[in-house]
Amino acid sequence: MMKALIIVDVQNDFLPGGPLAVPDGDAVIPIVNRVQALFPLVVATQDWHPPDHGSFAANHPGRRPFEQIDLNGLPQTLWPVHCVQGSTGAALAAALSQERVAKVFQKGTDAGIDSYSGFFDNGHRRATGLGEWLKDQGVTEVYVCGLATDYCVKFTALDAAALGLTTYLLEDACRGVNLMPNDVRNALEEMRRAGVKIVTASETMNR
Repeated sequence: MMKALIIVDVQNDFLPGGPLAVPDGDAVIPIVNRVQALFPLVVATQDWHPPDHGSFAANHPGRRPFEQIDLNGLPQTLWPVHCVQGSTGAALAAALSQERVAKVFQKGTDAGIDSYSGFFDNGHRRATGLGEWLKDQGVTEVYVCGLATDYCVKFTALDAAALGLTTYLLEDACRGVNLMPNDVRNALEEMRRAGVKIVTASETMNR
């Protein structure tokens, strides 16, 4: 049984001080660093948007961040400009240990569609290659951590489960945005219903 750790979007723009900071987002880094040693395979995802990305409120005159629009047939939350390709903000956090990261999968590269999941864009129109790559490595079990619980972490975990991988969420190694007060709680519930097992990193390390 081959296990992999998927580190989701631990990037500067999602950390405190960034334009789309996840509250307490930097608290996941020491936990993620510690837990990496448990896994024979570690991969990371990276939000990697072109400057003209359709999810940026700035690209829709008269619109503000967090408003809802239709983007090419899909509901879309508008975000502040974040994780622009090649920017410091898009870089993985300097404090994140990256020596064991075998591969980084970039997502959100198509200006016309957003991509929360590390596996597919939001319309499941195109894959990032992560699913195929894990399959090629013989991975059957994945543990998901990172930012943010109620967006990219959730959709990555749901897609992993849908692809038939035994999927765990390391709850204490994630933090959420909580645009609405119960978003994180609802995300955890949705993952549970999809068969994702919610565990803590500390439990996993002590097994």
